[in-house]
Amino acid sequence: MELLVNGAKTYCYTGGKPFHAAQPTVVFIHGVLGDHSVWILQSRYLANHGWNVLALDLPGHCRSAGEAPASVEEAAGFVAALLDAAGVQRAALVGHSWGSLIALEAASRLKDRVTHLVLVGTAFPMKVSPALLDASLNEPMKALTMINVFSRSTLAPPPSALGPGTWVYGASLALGRRVLTSNTKVNVFHRGFKACDSYVNGETAIAQITCPVLFVLGAQDQMTQAKAAQPLIDKAKSSGKAVQVVSLPVGHHQMNETPDATLFAIRDFLKA
Repeated sequence: MELLVNGAKTYCYTGGKPFHAAQPTVVFIHGVLGDHSVWILQSRYLANHGWNVLALDLPGHCRSAGEAPASVEEAAGFVAALLDAAGVQRAALVGHSWGSLIALEAASRLKDRVTHLVLVGTAFPMKVSPALLDASLNEPMKALTMINVFSRSTLAPPPSALGPGTWVYGASLALGRRVLTSNTKVNVFHRGFKACDSYVNGETAIAQITCPVLFVLGAQDQMTQAKAAQPLIDKAKSSGKAVQVVSLPVGHHQMNETPDATLFAIRDFLKA
């Protein structure tokens, strides 16, 4: 599905199902060097079980045109514009890593237009090491290898992860290369990492949301350690929000390291 958002073509994967305005909608937001495909297992299930799915490519990434966001705030503004372009009054937001910060910031701005907020592999602050920031700018292929090692707790995928024999490490490297080379004007790798590193509004944003929030965290996550989400969890609870926390025995790629558990956590939360 293609939408015109802020004057630029935006691609959203719908799980192979037509968009029906009467159905509830869930928006999936990827992280740095990701695209809509990182949500393929979860988005397809929900699309076949009564949900409109908009798994987007952020601007300047893969099949979406426009200027790649330089900040979490800029990307959150894009999400609001996307809902307007799709004619969606209310939606659930699901984000991974950088996408979790985007979803959080968007939910704080959109208030009652967001029905549920799911933060997968999140942290605040989401600081990026200077060495990794520098490598993403000056040696992106080296940095890509680094994050694919740091992001995973296993190189052997479960049976439901894209089929038997899937090489998750190689597939993630290929995706990262494809996303990076899809934009010849901007290094989206470094820009995304810089946006994560620079975001300071997390605790204020979580206090301003009006919907329930689910945290899906990886107990072995080296990119966004589970303990680094605690400031957001504590702030959400102290602000009177309905909070759920699911801990999975995996690293930073919850969506294909534990695809079923990640899906079931999201599915059950959206039903509530």
